[in-house]
Amino acid sequence: MNGRLIFFIILMSFLVFTPNAEAQTTKIQTVVIDAGHGGKDAGAVGKKSKEKDITLAVAKKLGADIKKQCPDVKVYYTRTTDVFVELMERAKIANRNNADLFISIHCNSVANSPKTGGAETFIMGDHRNSANLAVAKRENASILYESNAEENYGGFDPNSTEAYIAFSFIQSEFKQRSLEFAELVQNELIGTTKCKDRGVQQAGFLVLYKTAMPSVLVELGFISNPTEEAYMMSAEGQNKLAAAICRAFCTYKTNYEKDSVEMQTEEAANNTETTEKPKEPETTKEPEKPVVDKNVGVVYKVQFTTRSRAVDNPQEVYKNLREVDYYEHNGMFKYTAGCFTSKADADAYLREVTSKGYDGAFVVKFEDGVRK
Repeated sequence: MNGRLIFFIILMSFLVFTPNAEAQTTKIQTVVIDAGHGGKDAGAVGKKSKEKDITLAVAKKLGADIKKQCPDVKVYYTRTTDVFVELMERAKIANRNNADLFISIHCNSVANSPKTGGAETFIMGDHRNSANLAVAKRENASILYESNAEENYGGFDPNSTEAYIAFSFIQSEFKQRSLEFAELVQNELIGTTKCKDRGVQQAGFLVLYKTAMPSVLVELGFISNPTEEAYMMSAEGQNKLAAAICRAFCTYKTNYEKDSVEMQTEEAANNTETTEKPKEPETTKEPEKPVVDKNVGVVYKVQFTTRSRAVDNPQEVYKNLREVDYYEHNGMFKYTAGCFTSKADADAYLREVTSKGYDGAFVVKFEDGVRK
């Protein structure tokens, strides 16, 4: 049995026993912050700094900010000192503490290209291009420092492109929430640093695939870029980066808890209607289907893509989707399909949209025509 097959079997056996998303509470109560690398694993190395030091500083500042802004939230860290922590153990820390969100902090790097820069936020998924794969390979190389990597990861080789094929089978039940948080983080980072927006991406990160909750990996900037390295090394830069992620967290927490309450209210109302309303006679005239006004009240849509330029005749371009619309945010055009007054109906349509190849789609909420 070759290494890749062993790894795939271990991966799939874990997925079978992953806690169900329904077990999560209606509130964000616990967050685990992961400072990438540490100890004998320096991570990427710049001219004047090491990734492990920057990630630790930002992670601790982020935790302090969250505690200050959201005192009801418990904050745990995978490390608070310069020590080496195995990738699998980082996920276990989050799972043991029943975290509602996992945030892994990193710095990017590319050899012989000091002008390459920008921030990007990743979620667990199948890499879509060579650049995403390169980032995943570099971050996953931390297992080379682990003495029992063969046992923990079933012979997974972080430098083998073929080994990443197994990740294409992962369909995380936390993908939608991870995408929502990742988008918030990315928007805040770009708004704060004014650096190049490298977007929200997907790739196969070992530190994310065993976390049983929404999870993201944040690449703050390029340590191989002297300007960005200096910014990430500075106290001011670290404070601003931590504050940006904290703002994203607070928005995500508010949205998540509001959605949870609304869904419970909606379900309770539906149950009441089911149990209390008498069945109407078959001769009763069927009421006309109400027209949903997208600019009045609360509606839900399925966001399926983001573009830097507006698309001409979007309904014609995306003809396999219905009620295609878009809204602008941070200079980007974000396209949606469908318009529903019920989140349950939007979730049902989300499944239809993803079945048509829009893997990164997720449900968004609007109130009086404004994205919430």
